[in-house]
Parts: sequence; structure tokens; C-alpha cells
Amino acid sequence: MTQQISNLEQFTQQVRRDILRMVHAVNSGHPGGSLGCAEFLVALYQHVMKRNEGFDMNGVNEDLFFLSNGHISPVFYSVLARSGYFSVSELATFRKLNTRLQGHPTTHEGLEGIRMASGSLGQGLSVAIGAAQAKKLNKDSNLVYVLTGDGELQEGQNWEAIMYASAKNVDNLIATVDLNGQQIDGSTTDVLNMGNVKAKFEAFDWDVLEITEGNSIEAIINGMADAKSRTGKGKPVCVLLHTEMGNGVDFMMHTHAWHGKAPSNEQLENALNQNPATLGDY
Repeated sequence: MTQQISNLEQFTQQVRRDILRMVHAVNSGHPGGSLGCAEFLVALYQHVMKRNEGFDMNGVNEDLFFLSNGHISPVFYSVLARSGYFSVSELATFRKLNTRLQGHPTTHEGLEGIRMASGSLGQGLSVAIGAAQAKKLNKDSNLVYVLTGDGELQEGQNWEAIMYASAKNVDNLIATVDLNGQQIDGSTTDVLNMGNVKAKFEAFDWDVLEITEGNSIEAIINGMADAKSRTGKGKPVCVLLHTEMGNGVDFMMHTHAWHGKAPSNEQLENALNQNPATLGDY
């Protein structure tokens, strides 16, 4: 396991480089949240989820993942490409004219690995619940995962979905909330304080666990194993993932400033020096 974790950490470091270079190349995108969720998505796709060879929209007999906070598309695209869904070289087309790699993921370009368009926030949980119910109807025992942002929980549709999932015993669902405490206008506490998120989910009759070291591969693997063990017991499962926005780049951490801001040439060089290539740049 020690070697596997080391390999995943090297994978994550390359993903961070991808994120930085993609956003810098077009002077547009969202590096902060992408960097913060790099370890989680790498662990999810490289260790946690059951995935079939190839890709089809139905995802029969495999686990499904939905990205609700679609603005962190750079990390999603990088992990998908480096997990074999499409060519790593296509990352160079991020946000360019006629690209399949839009700023927010879409489905009409047929990009492998994308099952839901996610631009407007607050909708991914509802989609994931529907997919989880479909799996139950089809006697498919695999799980559905969804990632949302903590600021995204300020959207009211989430709470309708949270109420529905527990009322309908959608217990093949694992919803992860990226708790980085930051959003585009400042801290989530200052913009619209969510209070005790754990208590809120529990009040809606969800089974909730926390991963306090949300940028640790080992902690994520252990935490998600715990989450999987709680499925199938009548309740949807919520994972509160405590991450650091901009993780891995010292000047991007502990601030909301890099939510949607590209680094300059000098800043890019600084950030890349903190994350040397491990798998080879695209």
C-alpha cells in the first residue's frame, strides 16, 4: 500500500502541473478548487471506483461519478485523460475554440468520461440521485458518486435533493462535499454561513463521515473505504472532505483569490517548480 500511495501522489503531482499549464495557456479557468480536489479525484479514479474498460453513457455494471461543481473542470479533465478516457495531448485544447474541453463540462461534444453537463451550480446531486435510483431499478449493485462544493450548498435545489435521497432510501449514493471554506467572493462563512454542515445532513437523515485530511491520498482512501462500507444500509452517505483551495502551490493556498484566476508567466514558473513533472507533460 505504501508504494501504491507513493504512485498516486506522483500521479497527483502531474495532475497539478496539468491544471496550472491548462489555465495559464488560455489565461482563463479555475485553478484553486481544481488543485484542492486533485488528491480526491486521483484516488477516486485510480483506486476507489469500479470502472469498466472503455466508456459508454449508461455506465452499466460500473460505478458512476458526477461532478456538480463543474468549474473545477481542469482537474476533472486531467484525471480523465490520465486515466485513459481520452488522449492526454487533448488537454492542450482546454477552453480553446471548438474544443471538447469546455470551461464547464458538457455532453454534446461526446467527450469520454463526461455524463453530465455542469455549469450552473446545485444540480449535480439531483442527477446523481436519479442515476442511483436507475441502478437500483436495473438491479445494478454498483455505486454512484458525486462531488459538490461547500459554497454550492447555498443553492436551494441541493436541499430538496438531500431531503428526497433520504426519504427514498437512496443508499447506493456517496455524496462528497469539498469543504475548503472558500468561494468566488470570499470565505463561505462571510458570504453565506452554512453553519454546521454535518448536523444539517444528519438532520435530513444521511449517514455522514468526515475526512479531515482531504489532501492526503491515504486519508482519502481510508475514508472512502469507510463510506463504501456504509452503503446499502437504508441511508445515503455524505463525505465531508476538508481540503485546502490551491493545495500544492504555496501562494495559491489560504485565499479565495485563485478561485477563477490564471497565473502569470512568472507565477506559473514558480508553481511548476513546486511540482516537478512525474509522468511527463502533455
